[in-house]
Formats: sequence, structure tokens, C-alpha cells
Amino acid sequence: MASERKDYYDLLGVLRGASPEEIKRAYYEAAQRLHPDKNKLAGETEIFLEVQQAYEVLSNPKRRAQYDATLPKEDESSRVIRHAVQYSRAGLVHLDEPQLIYVLVEIAPRETGEKLPAPPLNICLLLDRSTSMQGEKIDVVKAAATQVMRSLKPEDIFSVVTFSDRADVLIPAAFQPDRSKLQARIQMMQTGGATEIFQGLEAAAREVRRSLNSKHISHIILLTDGHTYGDEQACLQLAEEAARDNIGISALGIGSDWNDIFLDTLASRTGNNSSYISKPQDIQRLLMEKFNTLTNTFAEDVTVEFKQAEGIQINYAFRLQPEGGPVAIENPLHLGPVLQDTPLNVLFEFVIQPSASQADLVTLLDGVLKVNGTARPTPVPPIRLKLDRETGDTPKNDPPPAAILTALSRLTLYRMQERAREEVESKNYENATRHLKNLASLLLTQGEKELAKTALLEAENMERMQTISQEGGKEIKYGTRALLSSVGRVK
Repeated sequence: MASERKDYYDLLGVLRGASPEEIKRAYYEAAQRLHPDKNKLAGETEIFLEVQQAYEVLSNPKRRAQYDATLPKEDESSRVIRHAVQYSRAGLVHLDEPQLIYVLVEIAPRETGEKLPAPPLNICLLLDRSTSMQGEKIDVVKAAATQVMRSLKPEDIFSVVTFSDRADVLIPAAFQPDRSKLQARIQMMQTGGATEIFQGLEAAAREVRRSLNSKHISHIILLTDGHTYGDEQACLQLAEEAARDNIGISALGIGSDWNDIFLDTLASRTGNNSSYISKPQDIQRLLMEKFNTLTNTFAEDVTVEFKQAEGIQINYAFRLQPEGGPVAIENPLHLGPVLQDTPLNVLFEFVIQPSASQADLVTLLDGVLKVNGTARPTPVPPIRLKLDRETGDTPKNDPPPAAILTALSRLTLYRMQERAREEVESKNYENATRHLKNLASLLLTQGEKELAKTALLEAENMERMQTISQEGGKEIKYGTRALLSSVGRVK
């Protein structure tokens, strides 16, 4: 195994072209993670010494140059992660008008023939206990939280925070050997008050940070049934800070009164998404599905730090699997988690302006792909991600790959409901009605009869009331999103 650790750049998790500042930052992060005073696991002291040696060489310009001269040609593939790219078009054309091109990127662990052990968790359940949660909803939430607690491994760290118009730490973050007492605390939870998510989110993040370390998957699962008012920007800022600390945030919305746009935006800041729970009896199943997904995590989040040339724009990005959802267009991009048995698939839509298409080779994106949060003693080395297409005077007639065609056919359904919502916001009710009717027709052709019926009912509701109902809108949004999870892998 020692021979596999001799690439000093791999040991620090940086590219060969890393700046001195990037090398220093990577070393400090590794030293904090691996220092013998903090880690007693077998083998990690040796790794720490190798990291020290790597830093001593790479931080010295002369020694680094001598070391670089001994290296073989750089292999842009990773020994830990594989990635594949497909394009909707074999090439671009010199045109005086904008062009669209779709790119499907798949990221997955390299197959080793053996199942990796489930990573330990540092998980906080953030539970809405406002007045609207009383009755069946709070009873099912208590049962679901208890089931999650019973499913923990001894090495997992668990906490529970409840909130209404104030936050309370019901179970502080710790290893939880005596679970009978904890169950009693969960059962004593009472409803009351309004919904203020920021206070709860702040307390949950504080609990997770108390036990933050690179060996645990750190995550907050938010369950709520209502809107929060006035603190949305503070919540989004907190999510950005959580993302920098590799803390994921997922949201489960119960019923129809919660703000799906806000919760989607909140979760997407950490590479995650929101989910819709239409009936209280589904709370337990969906919460356990989320918990089981976390235990199957290979990497908490994949990010892409990128540069884009003038005249090139990422118009849209959508994570197809493992958990379908929109990707926030920001730098870095938070693409989402990689599971041990399910790759991460993301579909990008690029717009190429005429000024950019005049070149013979168009670089759509030049970036660095980073895999964050794996339970490995050393970081996964970053991967260069460069997406480009040749440009000519005539179009190439190669058909788009089947995986992209399938993804686009499903994504079209999701984007139609998005457009309907946008038309409602702009008070273009006739256009919104037309989008919903077209969506219903397409859903019928794909055999989705119940979802088609809901879309048609909402189209009729639009004609009468000039609005989309909260319940129907969420059923269509999350129903069309679920269809994307069946899109196949990149070949």
C-alpha cells in the first residue's frame, strides 16, 4: 500500500499545477485531519508523516521542480473516481445566432469488486413542532425520529433540534448508547408557536459542528409543514456556510403549505434537494429513505470550480440521480452526492453566443472537479474537467446519445411545469394554461395517467381561478422530478 501513496500531489489532494497557497491550504487541512494527537487509527500516523514529507517537498520551489522532473506524464483519470461525458451534438457550427448544446456528466466510484463499509454519520434531525404540526403529523414525526435513532450504528453521532418560533436542542450531538432515554425525550415533544426556520437551522448547524470531522457524513434533515417569513436570506447564507464545511442540508416538506422554491434553493446550496410528503403516513418511509441514502454515501458533495469564456453561459443544470433536483448556477457548482451503488448524473444546458462560435474549438467549461467528504484518510485528488467542442461551417449529423435523448424527454416535462409557474408569476394565465395542457398530453403519452390528470385539473383551475393550487402544483413538480431518476447511466 505504501507505494500507492508516493504521489505527493495525490497525498495533498491537489493538481500538479497547484499554487503555493493551494498546497499550503491542503497541507493544513490534512494535518488537522490526520495529526496523531487527534487520530489513533492504525496506519494514519504513517499517512500523516507522508503528508508532511509531501508538503516539505512541494512547498520548496527547487525541491518541487526536482520532484516534478521524476513524475510520469500526468494521468487525468482518478484512481478513486471515474467520470464520463456525453454531448448532444458532435460539433458546433459557425453561426450568427445563439446555439444550445447539452452535456451529460456522470461521476461514480471506480469499481473495486468490494462493498465499502458504510460511513459513520453526524446527523441532526431538525423537526418543526409549530402549531400546524399537531395531531397525526407530530405523532408520525415522533415515530420516524425514533426509527432513525434505532437504526444508528455505535459510531454514529446523532442530535435532534425542534423549532417553532424558537429552537430547542432536544438531544445534543453525541454518540448515543442509551437510546431508551432518548426515545422518551422524543415522545415528550409538544407542538405550539409559529414557524421560524432560521433559529432551528442555526441550532442544528451548531450541533453538527460540535462533532465535525472528515470521517463522518455531516448532514441536517429538515422536516417542516409551513412557510418561514422574513428569515429566508439568513437561512440561505447559513446554507452557504454549511456547504463550505461539508455539511449537507436536505428538506422534507409535509402537506401543501410549505415554500418549495425556498426549500429547494436552501438545499441546493449544499448539493441536496427538497422532497414532497403529501400524506403524514408517508413521513416515516421517506425519512428512512433519506437516512438509508446517507448510509450509502461515497461522497457528500461533488463541486466544480470553473472558468467560462466570454459568450458561453450555463443556462441550466439538473441533477438526474441519485436524487433529482436543480443545481444552483454559481461558482463553485454543488452537483450533489455520489452513492456507493448509484452514480451522480448531471445534465447541463449551455448557450453559445455567436461571438464564441467563431472559434474553431469552443471551450464550454474549464474547471476542476472536487470530491468532498469521503471517509478516506487522504483526499480524493481533484480532476480536471474540460468540456469543449469543435466548430465548423456545416453541422455534423451524428444523432444525440440515447441517454441524453431520454434525459431531455423527461426534463422537458419538469421544465414545462416550471414555465407554467413562471407565467403565473408574470400574470400570463393563458400561456400558463397552455403549458399545463401540453404537459398533460405529454404525460399521457408516457403512461403517467394520474399525473396527467392532475396537470389537466390544474389547467382547468387556471382558466377559472388564474392560479395553480399549492397541492396540485407540488404533485406535478415532484411527480415530474421523480420521473428523471429512472434515466440511465452514461455509457
